[in-house]
Amino acid sequence: MEDLFKIPLYAKLALISICLFAFTLFLSIGKDIIVPIVFASIVGVLVNPIVNFLVRKRWNRGISITITVALTVLVVIAFVYLVSSQLTMFSETYPQLKEKFNNTSLAAVRWVSTTFKISQSKIYTWINETEMEAINNFEIGERLSEVGQMIFTAVLLPVYLFMILFYKPLLLEFIRKLFRSEHHVAVADVLLNTQKIIQSYLVGLFFELIIIAILNSVGLLIIGIDYAIILGIIGAIVNIIPYLGGIIAVALPMIIAFITKDSLSYPLMVILIYLLIQFIDNHFIIPKIVASRVQLNALISVIAVLIGGALWGITGMFLSIPLTAILKVIFDHIEPLKPWGFLLGNIVPTASRFSLNRQRVKANNS
Repeated sequence: MEDLFKIPLYAKLALISICLFAFTLFLSIGKDIIVPIVFASIVGVLVNPIVNFLVRKRWNRGISITITVALTVLVVIAFVYLVSSQLTMFSETYPQLKEKFNNTSLAAVRWVSTTFKISQSKIYTWINETEMEAINNFEIGERLSEVGQMIFTAVLLPVYLFMILFYKPLLLEFIRKLFRSEHHVAVADVLLNTQKIIQSYLVGLFFELIIIAILNSVGLLIIGIDYAIILGIIGAIVNIIPYLGGIIAVALPMIIAFITKDSLSYPLMVILIYLLIQFIDNHFIIPKIVASRVQLNALISVIAVLIGGALWGITGMFLSIPLTAILKVIFDHIEPLKPWGFLLGNIVPTASRFSLNRQRVKANNS
């Protein structure tokens, strides 16, 4: 009878492929619903100690959650105000920046025309056609719809956060009831480790953001780049995206330095400063503050970031690492999935057993 229920390998692979495809399609289609809930859940795990602290002080649980959510919203508003105030300064000097950009563009067109023997009229025609194509592809209505969706999600996030914190005991009991009693210890261990990973990772990420923002701003101020503070903050926010953010972060200050300064030495100095900051970040800040909390290898991290970006955009890039770390915790506690947990980890064996066995076979044959 047991042979009747055995599934051939090709059938298993087909079932796994179908399930992965269905799950990926579900994540993509349900983005507008899933992402806010996931984001609110992660923030809820981060601020849950505040709720527990207030409850231990004999505060009502509902009031404690309300105070915690209000404090979280105030922190976000303060951060947005800081960034927007710097952007206001940026907008006030926009006419001068636009004029310098136009002058630089004219000089670039002349150089290209002289160097490659192309008439300036053809270059301007190509630029105009490219601009019109970009405007046509921008789809203003769709972008306005996305902005409206983002605003709607931002309004719902505090509601999600309150509900998740309030119904946390119900959700945990539901998860416990999904498994048999002999698995309850392992489930509790997974939940505890997941909570620790999310809390420590986000706290480490917050301190990394502050340190990188200070280093970026100070470095740009030293060489005299305009809008150094806002560029430093934006660079620190983008730098949160693992491995790819540092490359993106240097682009904007380089463009500003190229436009606002008369010498090419300034963009080069920006590159050197950001390379130094990235060296400090990758070799000192991340290993001590962030990476020690999330034991993922670099290859898996990059793949996770790319997949998150393909499914959920920029938000997916930010959420990819903590979600992958949660998967690793789950894999490490399920016996058949432990090899996958090992694959996600950053422990690299000194030698593979396959290579050792091969060496033994060669030794025996000789």
